[in-house]
Amino acid sequence: MRLALFEPDIPQNAGTLMRLCACLGVSLDIIEPCGFLLTDKNLKRAGMDYLDRLDMTRHASWSAFRSAQANARRVLLTTKAETSFLDFKFAKGDILIAGRESKGVPDEVHAACPARITIPMVPGVRSLNVAVAASMALSEALRQTGLFPS
Repeated sequence: MRLALFEPDIPQNAGTLMRLCACLGVSLDIIEPCGFLLTDKNLKRAGMDYLDRLDMTRHASWSAFRSAQANARRVLLTTKAETSFLDFKFAKGDILIAGRESKGVPDEVHAACPARITIPMVPGVRSLNVAVAASMALSEALRQTGLFPS
């Protein structure tokens, strides 16, 4: 199980998800370019002292990520999906992809993800914070696959 952040904009969210992945033993992919430097003090503050435990891979672009992870099923977390993350059947080798806070992901990324999931919300709201949404979906994926650390 992996989590991928597509061109993240906000260092605090990226740092929070880095810390989450370190704590849960989940590998993290950062698909660049980022909207901040990966040395940002806010990222380090959010990640605390867990970042040295993180298995993180940086990819220079979407195409570099696709090449590196060609055999994994890509599961896109998006507000434009119809399948609830609670109804989706995760597999151990899945890569959960979260988009940019400001724009989500482009159509090219949507088209390249054979699975798309959403988090059901009340009518009239646009979206959850990316770190919250990714945490919810990753938690369900780990629960279903029995990959939560023991």
